[in-house]
Order: sequence, then structure tokens, then C-alpha cells
Amino acid sequence: MSDTTAPQPTVAVLGTGVIGFPVARNLARAGFPVRAWNRTRGKAEPLTAHGVHVADTAAEAVDGASIVLTVVKDGPAALEAVTAAAPSLAEGTVWVQLSTVGDAVDTLAGFAREHGLVFVDAPVQGTRQPAEQGRLIVMAAGAPSVRDTLTPVFDAIGKRTLWVADDGDSGAASRLKLVLNTWVIALTHGVGEALALAEGLGVDPGHFIEVVSGGPMDNGYFQGKSAAVISGDYTTSFSVDNAAKDARLVLEAARRAGVRMDTVEAGHARFVRASELGHGDKDMAAGYFASFDK
Repeated sequence: MSDTTAPQPTVAVLGTGVIGFPVARNLARAGFPVRAWNRTRGKAEPLTAHGVHVADTAAEAVDGASIVLTVVKDGPAALEAVTAAAPSLAEGTVWVQLSTVGDAVDTLAGFAREHGLVFVDAPVQGTRQPAEQGRLIVMAAGAPSVRDTLTPVFDAIGKRTLWVADDGDSGAASRLKLVLNTWVIALTHGVGEALALAEGLGVDPGHFIEVVSGGPMDNGYFQGKSAAVISGDYTTSFSVDNAAKDARLVLEAARRAGVRMDTVEAGHARFVRASELGHGDKDMAAGYFASFDK
């Protein structure tokens, strides 16, 4: 009996940083032919050990791919990557942007229309560890016609996919991501400032952790970020500088919507201050250092 199983579509991954690298690897593990590109090739090179073809250019990476994922820092970086890839993008190629891009999503969708691409806005919730485990949360919005095609792709990189718009509203997922980031910013600085005050007042931070643990204020994020601060291990899951960028995107969108975001405004200032103190490439938990003058 012959095997009639259809081959998996070729997927190109543009951007192999903290999230993009494990995304490409997990897709390859799931049986997808994967082609990857990163501005700094050396960061993508280890993917060859997982069967991923590492390309020298974005155009080479997307050549022959029916699905293209951009996993980069922000909207301008996503536009730059897909513009570089444009000479090899066939009409009808599905372009899935996985980054936090804020209002730039409209520009990306416009580029897709101009080039005959099927655009799907799909920012992910999760940082290094969930990405490595294939347990990201995918928030997707775009053409309903490609949902079946993308389901196995999203299943390979995430534990759950939420399609947030039934009418093809390509920006709905990015707007949801801004709302989620507002909560993340509040949690991050809440932990950091509480621990900073404990240090300033001579309070044992372990007592603070003990009181919160197992109660209604406890959660995995609290445990992870408080552990980072107490141990001094700021291995980057999501950097201070990227967190500052995300806070800025929230503020820009909120101003357009006529919504005051006092907490995010202060949180953005704290991330910027922590970066200026030399902590920009550390995990966002290092926003803790913004509580001190040096």
C-alpha cells in the first residue's frame, strides 16, 4: 500500500533569536522542511544540527517556502526582513508575523496586500523557556482560509492557539498582545519594587516570598521573577531593552485610543533607567535595579 500522506509545507523562519531559534528547531522536529535566516548568521548556524537549512539571505530562505514566519524585534525589523525576502516571495505565500509590533501591524498588512501575500498577525505570549518547550500561546488573526494550513505549524510551536477575529481583522491579535503586555509590565515591576523595598528596609525577602507563596497573589511569573532577583541570575528570557520597547508600544497605542496608562508610563521609565544603568541586555526582571541610583 502506498503512503498517501501529503508532505509538510516548507516553512521559512526569518529571525532566530531567543524565540525564533526554538521556533525553527521545533518546526523541524515536527517534520516540516525549515529554512532559516538571521541577520547574524552565526546565531542561526547551530540549527543545521536539527536539519534546518540556514540561508545566507532572507530571499534565499523564503525561496520555495509556502509559509514564512518573521520572528524579530519589532515592526520595522519585520518589514525590513520581508522586504529583503520580497524578490523570492511567490504570490499567495502565507506570511505569519510572530513579533510584538503594535500599530505597525497596519504597515505590515499593507505590504502583504501590495505583494499578494496572505498576512496573518500572530504574536506569541511566552519567552525563552516556553519557546524551547513548544508551549507558546499563539494569538492569531487573519484570513480564515489559511487556518487549517497553519494549525499544525502553530501546534508545533505552541500549546494553544487563540484565533481572535472571525472577520479577518489582521490587527486584532497585536492589539490583544498590547493588553497582555500591560499586565506583564505591572507584574514585573510589582515584584521588583517589592523586593527593592525589602532590601531598603532590611526585610528578609524570603519572608515576603513565603507569605505570597501558595496564596491568591501567587503565580508562576511571581516565582520566576522573584527567584531571578534573589539569586542574581538574570539569564535573558526577555530583555530589559525589549521590555522597554514593548512598554513604548503600549503607550503609543493607548495615546491614540485616549486611554491613560500611568502604570505603564512609570514602568517604561523604569526599564529605560535600568538600561541606562547597564542592564539592558539582562532579563526584564533586572528592572529591579531601577529602584537604586547605581
